[in-house]
Amino acid sequence: MAISMQDIKELRELTGAGLMEVKKALEAANGDKDEAVKAIRLAGKKSLAKREDRSTANGLVMAKVVDTDQGQAGVMLEMNSETDFVGKSPKFVAAAEEILQALVDSAVSTREELLEAKCGEGTVQDKVEEIGALFSEHIVLGKVTRVEGEAVTSYLHYSSADLPAQVGVLVATDKAGEEVAHDIALHVAAYSPRFIDREEVPQEELDKERETLREMTIKEGKPEKIVDKIVEGRMGSFYKDNCLLDQDFAKDPKQTVGQIVKAAGGKVTAFARFHVGS
Repeated sequence: MAISMQDIKELRELTGAGLMEVKKALEAANGDKDEAVKAIRLAGKKSLAKREDRSTANGLVMAKVVDTDQGQAGVMLEMNSETDFVGKSPKFVAAAEEILQALVDSAVSTREELLEAKCGEGTVQDKVEEIGALFSEHIVLGKVTRVEGEAVTSYLHYSSADLPAQVGVLVATDKAGEEVAHDIALHVAAYSPRFIDREEVPQEELDKERETLREMTIKEGKPEKIVDKIVEGRMGSFYKDNCLLDQDFAKDPKQTVGQIVKAAGGKVTAFARFHVGS
């Protein structure tokens, strides 16, 4: 059966496969487009098995905020590809949007749960494999989160005009805190805090940091009787590096984020930050 250029064009648009790959698939399927598509996708999946150990440091971050009975919920995901060429392609972005909607609809909060959630005619896992086969790249669903609060604000940072968002932030606040939530989200994107405040830091991590600082202080020859005082003073730097409310506010370094939130009469109740590939 003769294979027309129109048939080849249609299947290339549908699958994203190369001209010769589509032509061979159509010839092997005697012109049956459905069978040709199945063959192309099967070949793509076989190719993926050989790519599973390849780095996936490119891709995108997406986020969405929806209303709930209790206030609002923000969902965010990271989807990774081997190359930025695939990561910015319309079909990759469209697949990520479908998965983001599946995250909203399923109300799950972990990557494992999301992979099993319904997406189109299959699951999110099926969609990830489908897009991987389409591009013959190792595609990975990365980090996933759900943040809830009285109010939730999202922010996406674009590091390059020709790439999708590479950093995403969700900030949950009470109603009063919503006034400054956007500026705080920008701050989180830039300064990468790990905790809201000092109370959130695990005791084990605090003990480890204090021990490290203590050893360093003793090696400097400081008198034993003032070592503990010096250590506690130096812990301030640790808190500034890691605790959101202790950090100097990005838009006004003369004030801390905590002071900005307090002035608004609000409270930060949760936040999340994703950076593609990290």
